[in-house]
Amino acid sequence: MTKPTRQRRVILAASALLGLACAPLAALPATAAPDGSGVVINEAYLSGGSAGAIYDHKFVELYNPTDAAIALDGMSLQYRSATGDGATSNLVELTGEIDAQGYYLVTGGSNGDTGDAMTGVNVAAEGSLDPSGTKGTLLLVDGTEKVSPAVGDIAGTEGIVDALGYGSSNTFEGEAAVPPGSNQDVRSNVRTGGVDSDNNTDDFTLTAEITPQGTGDITVGEDDAEQGGEEPTGPSQELSIAEIQGDSWESPVKKEAATTTGVVTAAYPTGGFDGFYLQTAGTGGDVDAASHTASDGIFVYTDTIPVTVEIGDAVTVNGIVDEYYGLTQIRVTSDNDITVDENSDAVAPEPATITFPDTDAGRELFEGMLIAPQSGYTVTEVYEANRYGEIALAASTTPLVNPTVKGLPGTPAYDAEVARAEAEAVTLDDASTVDYTNSSNSNTPLPYLSLENPVRVGAAVTFTDSVVLDYRFSVWKFQPTHVVTGDTEQPVTFENTREAAPQDVGGDVKLGTFNVLNYFATTGDQRSGCTYYTDRDGNPITVRDSSAAGCQVRGAASQQNLERQQAKIVVAINALDADVVSLEEIENSLAAGKDDRDDALGVLVDALNDAAGSGIWAFVPSPKALPKNEDVIRTAFIYKPATVELVGDAQILIGSDAFDNAREPDAQAFKPAGGDADDTFVVVSNHLKSKGSAEECTGKDDDDENCDNGEGVGGFNGDRTRQAEALVAFADEFAARHDTDKVFLVGDFNSYAAEDPITTILNAGYVDQGAKTGEYTYNYGGAVGSLDYIFASPAADATVTGQDIWNINSVESVALEYSRHNYNVTDLYAPDVYRASDHDPMLVGIATSAGDGDGTDDGDDDGGADAGEPVPVDDSDLTADLEGGISVSSTLVRGETYSVTVEGEISAAVAVWLHSDPVLLSDGYVEVTGDGTVTVTVPTEAPLGEHRVAVVTESGDVVGWQAVTVTDAGATASGDLPWTGTEALPLLIVALLLMALGGVVLVARRRRMS
Repeated sequence: MTKPTRQRRVILAASALLGLACAPLAALPATAAPDGSGVVINEAYLSGGSAGAIYDHKFVELYNPTDAAIALDGMSLQYRSATGDGATSNLVELTGEIDAQGYYLVTGGSNGDTGDAMTGVNVAAEGSLDPSGTKGTLLLVDGTEKVSPAVGDIAGTEGIVDALGYGSSNTFEGEAAVPPGSNQDVRSNVRTGGVDSDNNTDDFTLTAEITPQGTGDITVGEDDAEQGGEEPTGPSQELSIAEIQGDSWESPVKKEAATTTGVVTAAYPTGGFDGFYLQTAGTGGDVDAASHTASDGIFVYTDTIPVTVEIGDAVTVNGIVDEYYGLTQIRVTSDNDITVDENSDAVAPEPATITFPDTDAGRELFEGMLIAPQSGYTVTEVYEANRYGEIALAASTTPLVNPTVKGLPGTPAYDAEVARAEAEAVTLDDASTVDYTNSSNSNTPLPYLSLENPVRVGAAVTFTDSVVLDYRFSVWKFQPTHVVTGDTEQPVTFENTREAAPQDVGGDVKLGTFNVLNYFATTGDQRSGCTYYTDRDGNPITVRDSSAAGCQVRGAASQQNLERQQAKIVVAINALDADVVSLEEIENSLAAGKDDRDDALGVLVDALNDAAGSGIWAFVPSPKALPKNEDVIRTAFIYKPATVELVGDAQILIGSDAFDNAREPDAQAFKPAGGDADDTFVVVSNHLKSKGSAEECTGKDDDDENCDNGEGVGGFNGDRTRQAEALVAFADEFAARHDTDKVFLVGDFNSYAAEDPITTILNAGYVDQGAKTGEYTYNYGGAVGSLDYIFASPAADATVTGQDIWNINSVESVALEYSRHNYNVTDLYAPDVYRASDHDPMLVGIATSAGDGDGTDDGDDDGGADAGEPVPVDDSDLTADLEGGISVSSTLVRGETYSVTVEGEISAAVAVWLHSDPVLLSDGYVEVTGDGTVTVTVPTEAPLGEHRVAVVTESGDVVGWQAVTVTDAGATASGDLPWTGTEALPLLIVALLLMALGGVVLVARRRRMS
């Protein structure tokens, strides 16, 4: 049986080093030595004492990769917090020497009483070394005074022998290593093979194999009486699997030798699990949970012994019973411990037909058993599918919701969401520990993900095969009975919930907001000092560290990558069909070294117009007065001059201390083109301070309102609240100068609905338009919630005709982003709207006196747009002399939306057709807009290949036609698919190889909140 807080103890003893005691002492390099000529930080275990910890103290292990001993006198081990930019906060002086190819162990503070003592300790630092478990920087320093390293990449810094930055730390070598997910994620960051490439991400791997090694004579801590050794305590006894599992958290025969029989239900000869599942013959099926008191299934861990058994084999196993990260298993030590009965007439187990138990105790009864999941399951996160082949599910019909969407910590609403997650969360795994972002695995196709059958948050899941209920690293999982890749059969199918266009929101003017995911027209290769995330062939794809001297850009590494990013953003914005769009996370071109702050904005508008076929878009110019020391990203407005016009100039809030660490609000007044002043409305674009990179709250008096207490609000809540207050005041002043009370506050507020910044805005009288949709703009931590909003003042709210959140980004896998191009042999990049960003766009319709509120002009209606069902013309009517007269993209993608430009003045309603097999592209007969365009959508079942697009009036006259090629989603005009793959998000997700040293590696979950 499992025990959520108990971890298996795994200790690998250091090899004896003989003949080195008299070796001469080598000089220590004064800087990091990638050539292997100096001491390195080899392992950092920073969750000592936490629930589930193997050891009760934190430790840092040093390693000497050279062939000579190295003196450590005059050196120190230091620590600085993740956000620190001054002197280090912890310092431990080192003494003595470190043997050739030897280890040196420094212990630090503790998070609690859980875990065993450590022996061989060289320095017991206790509270003098107490690093954060999830983020910070450890430094091996040639000196005993506190240092103040620069922020960013410090590889090669004089006086710093080695450094390990991890998590969201601002200081690192190359890039920060992936951290444990929390203090209860009790893994170590271990250097691979002692290699130091001056890149923490590449050099360090999270592992469950905790191996403190030192040469001192100090013992730190006390052994945890519960753990003891792993050898059997008596002779083997014959037991059923249910007797081994028992009816409590742990096996009643833990650490004892046992013999049992059963039928193999799942086998994993590859993938890193190193074992198989065994279940008592004839069990399962229609199980009565009330009378079912113990599981009939168990995992058999074979370690290095090859798995040769197959599903359906009747097997007798002899081994040692233990608990491995909460999973009850039988550990065999010889292939003689596994016997296949070729003549057995054992009845194969049936999958247990059960609903997902809503408690750990209920799940314990089925741990290790084959099950056929009953009732509804819904995808609640797809982020880890890109890396570890995992899909987070909710055992219900809707995704999980981040608790602070509903209430603050301590409120019933918050507690209800936490309880729901505890009751419903389960992960669909791929039965392996493979990290697909590692280049050595990039030729293995990603499991579950495809362009043809998308896996999206909110999609219903249908199980087509049975799975095993598995428990690994405090997570309940559904394991397939075999390793799943993109080339194998998968045990589920997913509902396709994609929408080719947003919902109709009505109105005469449509207002949208769109976070464009670090859109930089200035690419990394145009700047000096940039480092890059690369694809599986080593080609730069996106900028890794924008803070590096001379870089100061994010986004695409080159023009080719920018074109991939831009293609998605352009088609998504055009399909949004808004008249005014607030953009967030677009390049501030002044910060990128350009003379014009709007340079990148102009590049994007040009691309939008090129795709639309005419100059329908313009941007709002930056005001003359700008804040000092602006961020490299900014907010901006684009708009359609044929629909709206500017009222006065834009204004950015200047001089507010609240925005010292965030982008200042940007305001612009608009009115309908040629409309009355009474229709003037104000839009204020925002991008408040992010939730990430804050210090963890300690529970002490010196905590401030910006620390992260780990309960969902995130860091800098105090700053965001002050920013919200300043925003409301700024909006009031700007609106008053424009004599209007119709105000929209839009953008990325980096706050969930119940958090203080949002309630500050709501308490000022604004109305949350997104709340009316029942949808959310973001997905994080296995749950949905909105960070992006459109708030309307009471007067503005009275003009709103509809609203929609278009779920095209947050619910899709990160593998579809341009930033994942050629990361895996599976091609998931396509120049379509899906995963154009990590935030979803939002749209509202606004009624004005210039129209009727339904998006049509007042005045006489000749019925053209309501003239009945359109009738196609014959192919013979599309004569050569009529070619032209219209323009549209030469390549049309199924399911995508386009603008068809009609030359000349057309007063009659028209229909747009795809020939030769006539397919209607327009929404019946439609009016040509004032800018000469008609919006059409290519049906998902439209015929592929070469065709003609024709515009025909309701009287049957052909306005013109153009040759086009129709392709499927993801295909280029040639039919080839561009590469894509599985790199991590720029600045936050890093490529690493997870080592399977004990059979299973815990999945790390770390990502940016933008």
